[in-house]
Amino acid sequence: MSTVEAQDPASFEVACAVRSLGDGTLTADLRPEWSIGHHPHGGFLLSLLAKAAVAVLAERGEPTAEPLVVSAEFLRPPAIGPVLLRTDLRKVGRRATVVAVRLEQRGRSCVEATVTAGRLPIRRPEWTDLAPMPAEPPPRAIPLGGDTAEGAFNLAKGCDVRLDPATAGYLTGRTGEPPRLRLWVRPRHGVPDPYFVLLAGDVNPPVVFNLGRTGWAPTVQLTALVRARPASGWLRVQVESRSVHEAWFDSDATVIDSAGRLVCQARQLALSPSP
Repeated sequence: MSTVEAQDPASFEVACAVRSLGDGTLTADLRPEWSIGHHPHGGFLLSLLAKAAVAVLAERGEPTAEPLVVSAEFLRPPAIGPVLLRTDLRKVGRRATVVAVRLEQRGRSCVEATVTAGRLPIRRPEWTDLAPMPAEPPPRAIPLGGDTAEGAFNLAKGCDVRLDPATAGYLTGRTGEPPRLRLWVRPRHGVPDPYFVLLAGDVNPPVVFNLGRTGWAPTVQLTALVRARPASGWLRVQVESRSVHEAWFDSDATVIDSAGRLVCQARQLALSPSP
């Protein structure tokens, strides 16, 4: 990454920067470029929590680690601005180390997570089962940006997101379409890394938009598995819901890199807007 990119406030790397206070506590600034409307993006918060956990391990002199699993409870939405990240080392292991991270703002806990860290696989998988999807967005893919049903899509300042219109009936006013979406994403600055794939697992508009349920759909719980370090280029995202039940819906995302490898799986439980 160039010096100019590193100083750009919309850069993912800059926005994810954490500063240690030396006692297992860190600080960070939630920037408006990584929000939807007035709400910091949930996938971005997952990336920030993982950054804090790995930074504390490095500060302790532990072996180099990367996020393997991040499981987060979203208690209340933080506001744009400074936050405190409190960590608690739960386990140090040869293959997996576990760190609890709590994001606080104005004395209140907003997001609480458990981060499992270790070394990501480097060899090709022995077996994989991934649905086919073009490695790059086709010309008809729709760039996401501007105002959406959830609010302003500010993430467009830091990452390029293209939506497959064939899976997004809500864009043309259709309702009753299957709650499934396909899209492509890449950072505007630099290349994707294991932290960016955490964001990619939650970058899609809520799949319930296709059912005519538009509006803010807050995440209650989100668990993401990072499976490999991504290759440079576009990330392919396939996301679907298995059940929309009263106010609740699930959302499962699969993220595939430009080399065709599974790099992230994310499952969340969220609240659906009313029809």
